[in-house]
Amino acid sequence: MNAKLKCWERNDAATHPDVLRRLTAQYLFLSLFFFFSTAAIAETKIGEFEDCNTTEFQSILSKSELPTQNKARAVWLNATSLRWPGIKNAGQFKLYFSKSGKIQISDKKRVTAFDGALILKVSNRALAKDIMARFNYVTPGLQLDIAASDHSKLRELHTQQVLLVQENRQGEVLDFSVIQLAGALDDLYASADNEENLGVTLKKNNTQFKLWAPTAQNVRVCVYAKPGQKAQSVQNLSKNTDTGIWAFEYPVNLEKKYYKYVMDVFVQGVGLVRNRVTDPYSISLSSDSTHSYIANLDSEDLKPKHWDKTVFPNKVKHQTDMVIYELHVRDFSISDASVSKNNRGKYTAFTETNSKGMQHLIALSKAGLTDIHLLPVFDLATVPEKNCAEPDIEGTGSSEKPQAIIEKYASTDCFNWGYDPYHFNAPEGSYSTHANDGATRIIEFRRMVQALHQLNLRVGMDVVYNHTTASGQHEKSVLDRIVPGYYQRLNADGVVERSTCCDNTATENMMMAKLMRESVVLWAKHYKIDSFRFDLMGHQPRKEMERTLNTVNIATGRDIQFIGEGWNFGEVANGKRFIQASQLSLNGSGIGTFSDRARDAIRGGNAGDSKAALVERQGYINGLGYDANEANIGKNLHSELLHAAALVRVGLAGSLRDYKMLDDRGRSKSLETFAYGDQAAGYVSQPGEVVNYVDNHDNQTLFDINAYKLPVTTSKEDRARVQVLGMALNAFSQGIAYFHAGIETLRSKSMDGNSYDSGDWFNRLDWRLQDNYFATGLPPKRDNGHNYEWITPRLNNALIKPDAEHIRFSRDAFLDLLKIRDSSSLFRLQTAEQIKQRLTFYNLGPTQNPVLIVGHLKGRSQGKRLAGANFDDLLYLVNVDKTAQRISIDEEAGKQYVLHPVHLADKAADTRPAKAARYDKNTGTFFIPARTALVFVTKEGP
Repeated sequence: MNAKLKCWERNDAATHPDVLRRLTAQYLFLSLFFFFSTAAIAETKIGEFEDCNTTEFQSILSKSELPTQNKARAVWLNATSLRWPGIKNAGQFKLYFSKSGKIQISDKKRVTAFDGALILKVSNRALAKDIMARFNYVTPGLQLDIAASDHSKLRELHTQQVLLVQENRQGEVLDFSVIQLAGALDDLYASADNEENLGVTLKKNNTQFKLWAPTAQNVRVCVYAKPGQKAQSVQNLSKNTDTGIWAFEYPVNLEKKYYKYVMDVFVQGVGLVRNRVTDPYSISLSSDSTHSYIANLDSEDLKPKHWDKTVFPNKVKHQTDMVIYELHVRDFSISDASVSKNNRGKYTAFTETNSKGMQHLIALSKAGLTDIHLLPVFDLATVPEKNCAEPDIEGTGSSEKPQAIIEKYASTDCFNWGYDPYHFNAPEGSYSTHANDGATRIIEFRRMVQALHQLNLRVGMDVVYNHTTASGQHEKSVLDRIVPGYYQRLNADGVVERSTCCDNTATENMMMAKLMRESVVLWAKHYKIDSFRFDLMGHQPRKEMERTLNTVNIATGRDIQFIGEGWNFGEVANGKRFIQASQLSLNGSGIGTFSDRARDAIRGGNAGDSKAALVERQGYINGLGYDANEANIGKNLHSELLHAAALVRVGLAGSLRDYKMLDDRGRSKSLETFAYGDQAAGYVSQPGEVVNYVDNHDNQTLFDINAYKLPVTTSKEDRARVQVLGMALNAFSQGIAYFHAGIETLRSKSMDGNSYDSGDWFNRLDWRLQDNYFATGLPPKRDNGHNYEWITPRLNNALIKPDAEHIRFSRDAFLDLLKIRDSSSLFRLQTAEQIKQRLTFYNLGPTQNPVLIVGHLKGRSQGKRLAGANFDDLLYLVNVDKTAQRISIDEEAGKQYVLHPVHLADKAADTRPAKAARYDKNTGTFFIPARTALVFVTKEGP
């Protein structure tokens, strides 16, 4: 037995007879097991308790001596072949390796301090098509192969420092490169993809730890009774050379304890390091994610009362039935005085059903809302989970004081959107009432889901697998400190790509895809999550998204819906690395993407606008070509208005590629031939593949963008009506309907265009319906200062900020829109064929009145009414102009049209339709009040 190995923390009290008698049998067994069963560790100090108890997250055991300009320009294509771009075929090629990581290149241009070398051959050997397709993005270069006699050395090779060198006949270095290793690891350890139970698995009498770390030289697990205490035990893990997985099984159940790994691994550019790191498969953690938590998610102790019997809402039979409300956990209750103080901003706020916020959600659910989509609730890196700051702030109008305080406390306050993943599989601790207890956040998260399900609301998660908050050897980098250079996507020099604004992950790599897939299954299976919104999904391969969807549906026995941001940009753009899960590449997948087509047409401009463009680029609902603001007086914008109207109709038709519609010149065209910039306006094959929205957490709220674009003299009442027009166009659109929390209460962020770190002050919601928080100070300068010239006068304009009556009107109008959409399956058609057969637009072509949208939905066809249609005909009319409009439709003359029952209800939010909207049966003429969206229906028999 190595005298240096300490299997259990010793202290004087533990040797006292009275204390020993009080120890439990389990504790004694565990102590004896640790002492007698652990093999000696020759010449290593990794097992020392100080490695578990130090506060340092990393120690450098041997510093790399290679030149700092060294780059990873070469790429492993599989286990035995690599490509070195741009190199000439001259001299010889070698792989030098060193276990201690001390390779050097001397002044005489020779490689020194190595343990050995493998000679490579220049090769023209054809590789498998899937390999060549995967690495098609790599610049052409020499293919170098490992000799067959050396193949048995490759697994061990990757645990060491490896350097690819080109030498002349005299052994002098001509060039050298580090090698990007993902292709080799995926080939060598392909069987790891089928391994189950990575992380910790608890059984009655044992605890198993499993960590994929194929390049590590040693791995140990440190176990703690509680975070902040010294380790109770430290144990070696053993490596399976086929899978690259390190494992150890304790013969006791360690439930409710904490752990972290200590591992020796070589890091290019750094050296041989000893990392102390949490588990990427952590299911819970201590506060600020310092220790992973050991638990069994099937344990009764972690389930709220009746958890297993909680019924899933059954509102969504088809993906197009989804009506989503995007909500931030902290925003929901932090400003709600009707929630008990301890629960404000927490998961548990959703359990207080009598609070104003929950009563608001109850009303939305009854009206037809189906899903609450929560902004990130996995463990995130940017909110302190203990002692976060809650600064006192006051300010009105265009005061700069609030933003100055917000920016001062941005890194230490309690708020962030949360798009900064730390651990994908663990609930975020800042939303828990007791962040330092790993069990509490699990239970409270489940209580939140249970409470929403009891309101007949499904729960969706916003997930962020496209990047991590950090990479490399940063303290908050988990994946890259376990398998350096594998989990992140690298550029041609081996540097981590950051096109997503953070450190991109490589979900095209086997084990990153596996982590995503198994993470989604965990949330759906153990937390009863119903749907997922994938952040920047276009940075992930379509095949991995489809595999994940199929896997989670099988694992849960339910239909789980996937939607995501399908933006096409960055290093993966246009399929450069793989077929993406992007807008134009997901046809037939059943996965929905957010459509910017109608969004931009309705709002005006696009998400990248700033300064004067925010005012100049009016949209369909806020005056384009018919109600000019100060920037557009005297301009003829009729053609822009016609194009915006066409894009709005594209959205109403579900953005289908092959739906046909007349353009403004009278030509029948498929929607994919209508232009959205340099892209096709219509881009999906089925309506379930499009998500319609007019605002979400990104960019300005709809109210704030309208504050830029509407004429400054627009009345408060009309501003509320314009807001309702935006909500109506979204509610009437085929596909998935998606609404940002607070859109119905005229939510303002005081014109903040990027409130991700703007604190509670700029992200508040008022469920009292008294304030929308417009004109509560200039928004943070870091992202909005360049727009202050346009923001300041608007925040000081008393005509813009709504009164309580306008907020209530907008909220009630939203409830009515939800009821209308819920009243008929015609708004939620399931297939492209149904839309093509049943949806017709009027008021098209060169003689159209472009301020008026008219859509007809046919409920009865060939004498039979569509299931759930409830009406034979449904005609929606949206008049965005500030004056009343009329239109005669010959095809609709003689029918028995009446206003939709919601418009005629005693408590209808908008009284204009009942008072001023009319239909002349004889001429087929409809009269529509100013800035009004309404629906007429016919109903003849069952």
